[in-house]
Amino acid sequence: MLRFIVRRLVQMVGVLVVLSLLLFLWLRSLPGGTVSAILGERATPQSRAAMEAQFGLDQPIWVQYGKFVGRVLQGDFGPSTSVLPGTDALTIFFQRLPATIELSFFAMLIAIALGIPLGYFAARRRASLLDNASVIFSLVGIAIPVFFLAFLLKYVFAIKLGWLPVSGRQSGDVDATRVTGFFVIDGLITREFDASWDALKHLVLPSIALASIPFAVIFRITRASVLDVLDEDYIRTAESKGLTNRVIRGRHILRNAMLPVTTTIGLQIGALLAGAVLTERVFSFGGLGEALALSFERRDYPVLQVLILAAAAIYVLVNLLVDIMYAVIDPRVRTR
Repeated sequence: MLRFIVRRLVQMVGVLVVLSLLLFLWLRSLPGGTVSAILGERATPQSRAAMEAQFGLDQPIWVQYGKFVGRVLQGDFGPSTSVLPGTDALTIFFQRLPATIELSFFAMLIAIALGIPLGYFAARRRASLLDNASVIFSLVGIAIPVFFLAFLLKYVFAIKLGWLPVSGRQSGDVDATRVTGFFVIDGLITREFDASWDALKHLVLPSIALASIPFAVIFRITRASVLDVLDEDYIRTAESKGLTNRVIRGRHILRNAMLPVTTTIGLQIGALLAGAVLTERVFSFGGLGEALALSFERRDYPVLQVLILAAAAIYVLVNLLVDIMYAVIDPRVRTR
């Protein structure tokens, strides 16, 4: 098991090195570049040359990349130029990270809590009304764009009915103590339960919108995987031996059906940032997704590079954890 983990860690480091090189080359191929983003319309040939020398952009590309990697390893991405001018880009990342983690956690909780049980029961009742309705519902979840669903939920439940907040992470009139940056947890820690409840209400609509695609994917993979397992000979053997439904379901069906579902959940967690960009913009949620969109719009390259590298690192790390979990569930994976 240890050898398997070490091998995956080496692969993860290789992936991050390649991604850092691609990010470095991509940022320097964008129109205008960092100098134009900072100087704007005031740029003159003299000021551009001076700033290029200041940032080392007049040096060979391989020298620039070496310095870029050195700064990244030290956590130095430079100050923000437009998202929060003058603030260190890494500080902006850590300030906004709790919001995205909180939103992604509740979105995945909804997707898993609904997708796996519904996929299992739909497969067990193949071709029934529940199965057909669930499949149609999952197709709708995949087909509807996240931003459209977010606007629809916001219009119906926040604006028209007024049941839930329109935007933000917490109401402005709530006097909350900040401890961890996770608003729900902060309210529980400080026993400000009204603040925690208010933060939960702000999470409902964006979490549902963000959970729509992961739910649909997890449901369909669970249903297909359970159907494949139900057709296996060992299921019929277990039934013929007179084992209870509880034993068959837990030991034979779900344990084997969860292998592809586990991988799917890991991939969906890694892909949540893409949906969070749109969801956070609609609900003004103040997380990494909104910061990523702002840095694109305003050409804030220090913030852009730290967010992209961090998103890639999170994605790779989640997949490493999924591989380890997969190896725990199925020992055959460790020898591959």
